[in-house]
This record gives sequence, structure tokens and C-alpha cells, in this order.
Amino acid sequence: MWRLLYPLRQTHNFRRQVPLGPYYADFACHSLGLVIKIDGDTHGSEQARAYDTTRTRFIEAEGYRVIRFTNVDVLSNPEGVLQVVSSHLENLPPSPPPQPSPRGGGSHIESATLIEDTK
Repeated sequence: MWRLLYPLRQTHNFRRQVPLGPYYADFACHSLGLVIKIDGDTHGSEQARAYDTTRTRFIEAEGYRVIRFTNVDVLSNPEGVLQVVSSHLENLPPSPPPQPSPRGGGSHIESATLIEDTK
């Protein structure tokens, strides 16, 4: 999948094995809020599906859109998988502008004065 994403990685900053809270996303693009999960054979049990649902809800609550593929999808239909991912990228809303740091700016003189005042 990483090689399959290569053309998209030229314009979008995808990362592998990204920690999101207590979970890991197989592939994520933070700037676009997109997570790609690749599911193997172990995801077919009822317990695994429940875990996947919980994980997906958590990741979506963090502001990401989650798309899933099986290993079989990736291996047998890579062009189709790439087309689905590309379609999602085209239909994502634009990213909001970056927010200023919550630590704020301020001049160095003000910072230095505050440090001296606390001594």
C-alpha cells in the first residue's frame, strides 16, 4: 500500500503507522484528515469487528475520515484502491488555515520582563 500511495505522497503528506490516541492508523494524512486502514484476515470475527468499530469511532471523533480496504483489495485490485483513495482526496473539504499557537506570541522584551518580575 505504501508503494501504491507513492504518486499521492508527492502532493500529500501521508505517513505510516501513525499513533492516534490508543490506536494506530495504517496510513494517515494529517493535513487532509484522512486515515486509511488495511484489514487482514483477522478482522472477520465479531470481536474484531467490534474493536474496529470502536477504533473507527475514536479516529472519526478526532476529526479524520476513515476508509478501509482488505489485504485482498490492495493485492488484487491496486488500481481500484488507488482510485478510491484519489476520489476521497478530491472530495475532502479544504483544510482550515493553521491556528496561532495557544502559547501566544508577544515580544521578547515582555517575556524577559515577566521572567525578571517573578524572581
